Amino acid sequence: MSKSFSRKPGSARPAWLNIVLAVLGLAVFNGAFSLLGLWKSNWILAISVNFVLIVLVLEWLSSYIPVRRLSAYERILAFGFPVIMLAAWELLVRGGVLNPTWFPPPSRVMKALWELATEYDRFNKTSLLGRPWLIPQMYSQQGWAGVKALFGESHLWVTLMRIFSGFVAGSIPGLIVGVAMGYSRTIRCMLDPVISALYVIPKITILPLMMLIFTPFGETYKIVTVAISAFFVVLINAMAGVREIEPIYIEAARNYGATGVQLFRHVVLPAAVPMIFAGLRLALGTALIVIVAIEFVRAKSGVGYITWYYWEVLNPPKMYAGLIVIMILGIVLTYGLMAFEGVVMPWRRRREQRQVLDVPEG
Repeated sequence: MSKSFSRKPGSARPAWLNIVLAVLGLAVFNGAFSLLGLWKSNWILAISVNFVLIVLVLEWLSSYIPVRRLSAYERILAFGFPVIMLAAWELLVRGGVLNPTWFPPPSRVMKALWELATEYDRFNKTSLLGRPWLIPQMYSQQGWAGVKALFGESHLWVTLMRIFSGFVAGSIPGLIVGVAMGYSRTIRCMLDPVISALYVIPKITILPLMMLIFTPFGETYKIVTVAISAFFVVLINAMAGVREIEPIYIEAARNYGATGVQLFRHVVLPAAVPMIFAGLRLALGTALIVIVAIEFVRAKSGVGYITWYYWEVLNPPKMYAGLIVIMILGIVLTYGLMAFEGVVMPWRRRREQRQVLDVPEG
């Protein structure tokens, strides 16, 4: 459990009094800034002070939260703070602090996002989601070919397929080579200089090379670029996970008669899995970043393409809507991988639950 949520039984004042004082300070500060007309010229300072005061209120409020409910409290903070940020953004635009042309309020961005999700571009014959509400109708008229055509017009689906294909194609060999480098000193000595030299190259810069090796049309060069980006991240984390295993565990397994395969299966791999999944999460985020950058410059479909397109035609609300789709995509992919991690490593989830429940009440 985070230290910020621990109880403070020795504080000079009761927690409720600290909360009341912080809330009053928040109200007085914002009221004074508004009456004196200081928001426009000092809005960064005002936002910073508000943030500090809100953190203080939440810190003191946490002393009243029972330990068994801390997990729910943390989730509320995780989802509630973005809502507060959006509300602040809306107020700053409505108050004339931010230029609505370049910083459209979230209400306009949400309207643009709805339009992107529901409208069909007849000129490009594309849509953001692929009009999933038409799936029953298309299936009854054209069968699976009609359903496939709907998915093919979806910018979101195209980006997902590029990410998934590149992520899998890069992660599997990265995992194999990384574990081999961590397990074998000989392999590590041979490959480490090459890996160190290639890893530092920004992966988006190899796009022209991939377009030379493969045809500059189609999807192959995009997927290969994403795969190379994921490969190095998974490799380095897998190697680090294997190398960080305590030698005493390996020696104990050998004393019990574990052979090479048994040692790898029951000791090396389980011990390295946490670092491997950390690498997979980083690789998944890297894959999303790289494919969006590729879609900016060399694609006529995908979430990155529509974001760049609406910047070119000076439509900031829909450009921001594209950015929101990218952020939502990143959150969904990350939490999906975390859920899979919980299935693969159920013992870690149970250990974290016990650590939360074993924290003393104070």
